Order: sequence, then C-alpha cells, then structure tokens
Amino acid sequence: MSEQKTAAELAAEVKRDFDTKHDKVKEIAEKALAEAEKGTPMAQSAKELADQAITALAEAKARLDEMEQKMARNREQGDNGRTAGERFVEDEGFKSFAGQTRPRGRHIVEVKDITSLTTDAAGSVGSLVQPQRVSGTELPQRRMTIRALLAQGNTNSNSIEYDKEKLFTNNAAPVAEGATKPQSELQFEDATAPVRTIAHWMRASVQILADAPGLRSMIDQRLRYGLAYAEEQQLLNGSGSGQNLEGLITAATAYSAPGSLTAATPVDVVRLMILQVALAEYPANGIVMNPIDMAAIEMAKDTAGGYLIGDPQGTIQKRLWGLPVIETQAIGVDKALVGAFNLAAQIFDRQDATVEVSTEDQDNFVKNKVTIRAEERLALAIYREAALVYGDLGRVA
Repeated sequence: MSEQKTAAELAAEVKRDFDTKHDKVKEIAEKALAEAEKGTPMAQSAKELADQAITALAEAKARLDEMEQKMARNREQGDNGRTAGERFVEDEGFKSFAGQTRPRGRHIVEVKDITSLTTDAAGSVGSLVQPQRVSGTELPQRRMTIRALLAQGNTNSNSIEYDKEKLFTNNAAPVAEGATKPQSELQFEDATAPVRTIAHWMRASVQILADAPGLRSMIDQRLRYGLAYAEEQQLLNGSGSGQNLEGLITAATAYSAPGSLTAATPVDVVRLMILQVALAEYPANGIVMNPIDMAAIEMAKDTAGGYLIGDPQGTIQKRLWGLPVIETQAIGVDKALVGAFNLAAQIFDRQDATVEVSTEDQDNFVKNKVTIRAEERLALAIYREAALVYGDLGRVA
C-alpha cells in the first residue's frame, strides 16, 4: 500500500506549520513589548528577525487558506460526480504506484468501479493500449435498480443474526372495564444472513497503468459494472445455497389471488399482488417487472385503438396502481415481484466495492502484465417474507 499523505494529513501539517510560526511571531512581539516598557529601543537585528517571522507567518497563512479552500471544494464536489474508474485513477496512492518505472507490488482503492492476447482464451480481451487512443463509446449496460429499493446497512462481521417474522395473530378488540385483555401473537424465528463475496479479475499489460483513460474505462465498463450486475442477480434470484445470497424471489411468498377475486389481465394480477401484500399488513412500495412485460402492458389498446395505459409522448415515471415499476432483465419474463421492499429486507455492506492492482505474480512478471481485481462483500437479511409476493402475470401461456 502506498505511503502517500492524504489531503487531511497535508492540511494538518500546514496547520501545524502555521501555528508554529504564529507562536514565534507572538513571542517576538511580547519580547519587543517588554523591552519597550523598559525604554530599551529594539535592535536592528531584532527588527529584521521580526520582519522575517511576520513574512513567514503570512506565507504559512496563505498556504493554509489555499489548502482549506481546496478541501472545501472537494467536500462540495464529493465523489458523486466521479465514476469508480475516475476515483481509482485519481487516487494519489495509485498515481505513485503507476508512476514507477517498473511497478512492483500492489495497491488497493475503495471505490464506494486491457490489454492481453487477441485471442478467445480466458482472460483475453483484445488490445486496449495503442500509440494513439480515443475514449470511444460506452458499452451497453443494464441500469441497476434493486439495491435502491432496500434498506441499507453496514456490518463488521461475517454474518448477520436477526429475527425473522414468522406469524402475526392480531386479537386486538374492544374490552369491558376489568375484563381480561385478549392476547395477540407475534412469532419470530432465528435467522442468519452470511456475508458473501462477489469478485472477478482481469489481466492487462502493465502499460495500462500509465494510460488513465483506458484504465478508467476498463474499471467502469467491465470490473465495477460486472460486480453490480452480479449483485443485482443475487439480490433477486440468489438461491441461498453455497456462496449465494438468499434472494428476494427465493424468499418471497407465492402469489395466490386473495378474496376469491379473479384476474383477467396482467394488470389485474399486479393489483391482486398489491392486495396480498396489504392483507399481510405491509404497504407495498414497488413492483419489479421485466421490461418486455411492461412494454406489453403499455401497448395494450382499447377497441378504438387508443392506449389504455401507455403514452408514446409521455415522460412520467412508469407506475401501476400508484406504485413505481422497476424494470430489470434480472427478473424472468411473465413474472412480477411486488413488495414492501424497505420493510422486507436490508442490505448489509461488509466491504464496499474495491479495486486492487497487483504485479505480484510470476506470470505477470515474465509477461509484463498486471492483475486488476474488483470485489465486494455484503449480506442480505430478509425480515418479512409475507411482505414480498412473487408470481406469474399470466400473459404467456
């Protein structure tokens, strides 16, 4: 890991230098004042010393002001406007590592996001480093949405132990004075959500370290995106076995039309799913659906050819029955997941996404390569399975 000083450490160093010079000027001033009270004139050498100290203090104050302004701008801008790749290549430690004539060792950057053979062999992604390079266009990427639906948390452990709600029997009723009050039942069962690791790596020519645009693109377009893609699949469809998370769909309650009601269309099915969640005493806050199914719903027309729901000129967020529709290909066609997601489940991040570069490998050394790895660790705790309802829309026979 690089020993480069952080901005906060540099600011503290400048502040200490300013305080030292300030104390020195104060000492000279107090000494001169004491001499003046005795009627002793200030010597020329003492005047020169005082002038030098005051000049040094002014310079230190200017450095301190400049450092504070830079840190303020950085706080205002934050990391929100920078991609994972930008944060990685702009990290001072990485710049020091990549600036070596022959980088050796490893460097890790938390991003809370290639050259090789031109063959189809594992790890071969074609040549990225060229004598002249342009940024090019971004690769097509799926928009990740599921994480934002869930309650967020952090952990320092390798597992989360929690109480999963099993049964709620509500016997609340009016009671006469002096009579025995009815007892309700709220049953829980112990549950554990293990922290799982999602990771992958690529091998690239060591020259990529000196090529910031290429390295940034590779981190953003491949490594960081690959983690988010796998994470979304796990959050929805993880089987819970092996090293998989238990996903929302795996734990969800199966759809069963409540109240002897009948659904004639997929939109009706969604409405009954919302009702099923509501009857379990949880307010649904979202609908997850494949974009193919949402397109089919929006294209439905009445007998006059007018759209029932869709509006080709509309730009308003897609909604059904007052709830936002989250479109993702991570859910199967003709399926829907409705739930009170913020009450039903919570993500616990053990390790935010990090990117690590390393030359510590014999194969890397002899082939002048570098290994770049991205990984994250997280757990998914599902508190209320009844708050999630999953089933077929009935659109496909």
